[in-house]
Amino acid sequence: MEDMTSKDIILWFFLFLFIASALLLGWLIWPFVSIIILASVVTGLFIPVYTFFIEKNKIKPPIASLVTCLFIFIMLFIPIAFFVGILSKEAYDLYNMGKNAAIGDQLKSLFESSRILERINLFLSNFNFQLTGEELNNAISELGKIVGFFLYEQARSIASNMLKFLVNFFFMLLVIYFLLIDGKRLVDFIINLSPLPKEQDEKLIRKFKDMAGAILIGNGLGGLIQGVLGGAVFALFGFQSPFLWGVIMAFLAFLPIVGIGAVFIPAAIYLVLKGRFAAGIFFIIFYFILSGGIEYLFKPKLVGKRVQMHTLLVFLSIMGGLKLFGILGIIYGPLVVTAFLTLTDIYHTSYRERLAPAEK
Repeated sequence: MEDMTSKDIILWFFLFLFIASALLLGWLIWPFVSIIILASVVTGLFIPVYTFFIEKNKIKPPIASLVTCLFIFIMLFIPIAFFVGILSKEAYDLYNMGKNAAIGDQLKSLFESSRILERINLFLSNFNFQLTGEELNNAISELGKIVGFFLYEQARSIASNMLKFLVNFFFMLLVIYFLLIDGKRLVDFIINLSPLPKEQDEKLIRKFKDMAGAILIGNGLGGLIQGVLGGAVFALFGFQSPFLWGVIMAFLAFLPIVGIGAVFIPAAIYLVLKGRFAAGIFFIIFYFILSGGIEYLFKPKLVGKRVQMHTLLVFLSIMGGLKLFGILGIIYGPLVVTAFLTLTDIYHTSYRERLAPAEK
């Protein structure tokens, strides 16, 4: 008995030390957790490039990892550095237009000239409600101010802290370099450390990989295509700040319910009110072809059916992620929901029956 008590004390003392050291380690790396998560996601995206260098070209892992990091630098850093300045300027211009009510004034005069506000109020009178030009002006101006300020803040935080951004980016590349070489050993270490059965740990990791791939490959490339083509069409038809609208559409493309229609449909209505009926119809047709082609042809072929998540849940996870984490919430939000859904599935398949007697 005394021997068992002594062993219990040793075990609990060890667990105390182990948990304390784990908490201290978490506290130590917490300032870099965003960089580590982002590096893990990017590593999963570019690991086929790393594998190609090793298997096809017979390059040693350290050299292959270095070349892959150089490839990532060219693919990510140069485009970011290129458009941050343009985005910052155009977003600030939109914010100022909203702040000075310039957007609302333009649309207000357009509605008054087309007498559409009178027709809207005629319909709304059935519900004892009336929309004034001033209310419309304030609502549209506030929307332009919110969107412009959000994008301007994101771009300004990069541009004003360029040194910090450079340090963080190269730190991310350093993490990616070692993850490419030792990623498998790290995963095995986590699986061996986890008290969960091996198949459950592997399921969690596989779901994270699938969701990260769906976000970056499916939504990322889909958003990039829609943003580039949408911005090009805006420039072709003479809209101001086509680059900014392209960036907005690229982000909106991540949202499954709203999508780029939040920009294209109002733009089509605007063109119709201006008397450009053919251009307005073209915008609507182009929107359905572009959005439908990406959602129902491009994404399913690229990502497949590995990631099953309700459309509304995807929308809420991205919106909540944006509110909590800023622009990186596009990645973090769905990953948090993926972890919850995967653990829920594991609970139903492995633990629910064990807890059933305790519930009775």
